[in-house]
Amino acid sequence: MSTELGESNAKERKMKAAWFEQPGDASDVMIIGDREKPQPNAGEVLVRIYASGVNPSDVKKRGGLQSTGLDIAGFVIPHSDGAGIIKEVGEGVDISRVGERVWVYQAQYGRHWGTASEYICVPEKMAARLPDLVDFSVGACMGIPAMTAHRCVFSDGDVAGKTILVTGASGRVGHYAVQWAKLSGATVIGTAGNDHRCRFAKESGADHVFSYQEADLVDRIMQASGGKGVDRIVEVEFGDNIETSIQVLKTSGTIATYSSSHDPKPVLPFYPMMFNNISVQMVLVYNMSDEAKNHAIEDIYRALKKKQLTHRIARTFPLVDIADAHQSIESNSADGCVVVEIK
Repeated sequence: MSTELGESNAKERKMKAAWFEQPGDASDVMIIGDREKPQPNAGEVLVRIYASGVNPSDVKKRGGLQSTGLDIAGFVIPHSDGAGIIKEVGEGVDISRVGERVWVYQAQYGRHWGTASEYICVPEKMAARLPDLVDFSVGACMGIPAMTAHRCVFSDGDVAGKTILVTGASGRVGHYAVQWAKLSGATVIGTAGNDHRCRFAKESGADHVFSYQEADLVDRIMQASGGKGVDRIVEVEFGDNIETSIQVLKTSGTIATYSSSHDPKPVLPFYPMMFNNISVQMVLVYNMSDEAKNHAIEDIYRALKKKQLTHRIARTFPLVDIADAHQSIESNSADGCVVVEIK
């Protein structure tokens, strides 16, 4: 083999990626460089990633605030969500999937390989079809944001004709939760932190939107529900909002919560919750049942195909600026999803 050919083959086996080898500040620990391009094992697909979604769980893992779920000795390529094109398939995967546009979810869950790289191998079920006219940056938002929202809205069944309260309705998950509920025939009440975020929530389709800082928030929610209260709450800050929640929930209502970052060890008002038969559903995409994941994937494809969802990409960064992308999430300065482009 000639030297030139050997060098060419070596380059083809390399890919651009970002990774960290120890937890810490993004600007201190993120490394940009070349890594070996992976090869798909049986049941896997190799995806050329063009857009990688950045979520709070990604920056918490990198910062050491949340377990990566593995021994990070060596490296961790971050990010669970992404979108791109299937380039190769492993044994047992239909060859017709080569060339398919896909979005990827939970890529870095319990694995060293996330989507902040040119290529990634994942089990084929974790590469869901992305309709042809949908941008890869949108596909990179379908994992944690859209799937979490879907599960929160539908974890307790159909919502047609029900009244749903979405707290943090302008956020990454809340934005999609409002839309899932409206598409299914629910009345949606949203809360957000300031005037411009309340406008975002209204633009998402919420019927009523209030600032969660208002002193008479309970009265406003009750009035918006016709005095009956709400059937279900999609909750971004479980601990902070539990007192309000038990006042506005109907008997046998449900709180579906995906975060309690401000109060990670909340004290529960047990008897008021018991007397009203209030249920709490904890939601984490990674360990949702396959049935719940498939339900979300099917609804996402259908909604994207019909252009029924709106999307809010707040900021897009090139791979070399991945540290800035993480910092935009940590500073809470991004009103929408944050995406890293990998060209």
